[in-house]
Amino acid sequence: MRAADTASADPGPLAPITWAVVGDHDQRVVVVDLDADAGERRRVSLAPGEFADHVVQRELASAPRWVWDDTARRYPPLLAAGVRVARSHDLRLSHRILACSADIAAPGALRAAAEWEGGPSPAVAAAAATLFELAAPTDTTGDIAATLAEFRRQRGALSTARAGSGLHLLAAAESAGALLAAEMHAAGLPWDQARHDAVLEAELGARPPSGARPSQLELLAQRLREQLDDPTLNPDSAVRLLRALHRRGIAVESTSRWELERVEHEVVPTLLEYKRLARLWSANGWAWSDEWVSAGRFRPVYIPAGGVTGRWASAGGGALQIPRGLRSAVRADPGWCLVVADVAQLERRVLCGMSRDAALAEASRGRDLYEGIVADGAVATRDDAKVAMLGAMYGATTGESGRLMPRLRRTYPRAMAMVDAAARRGEDGAPVSTSWGRTTPDAGATWRATQARASEADASTADILRAKRASRDRGRFTRNFIVQGTAAEWALAWLADLRTRLTAFPEAATAAAASGPVFARRPHIAFFLHDEVIVHCPREHAEEVAEAVRDAAAAAGRLLFGDFPVDFPLEVRIADSAQKG
Repeated sequence: MRAADTASADPGPLAPITWAVVGDHDQRVVVVDLDADAGERRRVSLAPGEFADHVVQRELASAPRWVWDDTARRYPPLLAAGVRVARSHDLRLSHRILACSADIAAPGALRAAAEWEGGPSPAVAAAAATLFELAAPTDTTGDIAATLAEFRRQRGALSTARAGSGLHLLAAAESAGALLAAEMHAAGLPWDQARHDAVLEAELGARPPSGARPSQLELLAQRLREQLDDPTLNPDSAVRLLRALHRRGIAVESTSRWELERVEHEVVPTLLEYKRLARLWSANGWAWSDEWVSAGRFRPVYIPAGGVTGRWASAGGGALQIPRGLRSAVRADPGWCLVVADVAQLERRVLCGMSRDAALAEASRGRDLYEGIVADGAVATRDDAKVAMLGAMYGATTGESGRLMPRLRRTYPRAMAMVDAAARRGEDGAPVSTSWGRTTPDAGATWRATQARASEADASTADILRAKRASRDRGRFTRNFIVQGTAAEWALAWLADLRTRLTAFPEAATAAAASGPVFARRPHIAFFLHDEVIVHCPREHAEEVAEAVRDAAAAAGRLLFGDFPVDFPLEVRIADSAQKG
């Protein structure tokens, strides 16, 4: 490995560390060192092939914060060369946060720099094989002058942030997440192709010729034709399938699972099983593994902050949708193991910490939160508690959730008051923000026009109903945004802290060669999904890594919520496979 293998705790973007701004000029890579006031101290111009060695030297000397346009574009070539960096500042990700944050008093200069809102496809950038692929001719944001200008705009905007804002932390955590996304793609998730094939054959039958259905799927298709008395039915056509169901007197508006399960008819179990196997075949079948699995690794493309709340998404490979039945194919290399950890009821506990609701904190301490709610007498059963909390976060006003909400408000007034207030702001078209300052997008011109039309003297009943519906929809969105977005911040803090802790482990005797030059002998995060982390770990370090996972979770809670007594209990397993049991 060529990179430095130690990383001190991140002191934050305003601490007196070296800023190294990376950009391009005349087919060369330019690195500009800035002082604490963002003034230029020195400039180095490098041939693309010299950049990796320069990074190694700088990491060993001072571990600077690398400032670049797009981590998904800049970092993968370094990882391929065996170079890991400790920290960075991703200008594109930070721009999206800062330009619309309600915590920034003077965002005008950022909003005017609209070229920083988009960017190269992460899927293309992550697959780049050259050491330093230059920007396309139409993209000038990677130019060193443009990069420096944007960095200074962001520094200026942050200087206007309201007192107590967590935007500095969010920009640092988001940038750390971008580094990790590239690292997980480079290292890959250990994947047992033989086990995957065995699951597919057991469920679907032998691999069919191109264009043909697997045998088990074809058997189910034939059974559907018989049960629906439609010999030519193609069950993959939603339109034809609905027509066939209607002809048999099955009055459904869609073929979604939740609607079909309410119907009593012999075709329903067959259709649900067909849909399950068809999904397996199309989303994770042989063609999927041909494209995304190689040399014992599944390498999806992650998109940090791919969702509006800051949750991650996936641009390729479906990393966020691995079926439970295929988790047995996630298998550690010989001499290695998996440390699998997930946090229970993350968003509910985040709601507790954000609102500083002492009663809800006590209900969740050291136990299942839903059982704690039952013990407090708010509801009668664990299922009721689950339904009620979902209603609290998603704004259910009717049905079972609506019936239970008043009980939650009486028992946990601070938590319910916080989400209710967020909903009211959303209904009025106002923005809401997460704990660290990620802010909802603007309600939009269409929304405002709908509300304005309803207030006019000649507004029809339909106009008024349309405006009320749009207002309620936005209120439900803002109610959930603050909780889901802050949960995404907690997860980022967990990941960033754990990433740093793992660099302190010594090299293993047994290499996981397919994990690449940076991670072949060190524990590393191989998978992340909202509230779950999988670390690929040398077996001799398993217990210590498990403890690091727990400690990082506790540190994330303290970073967001200080000394407020909300806990984030983890289920941590050390195993050869990601499948439970």
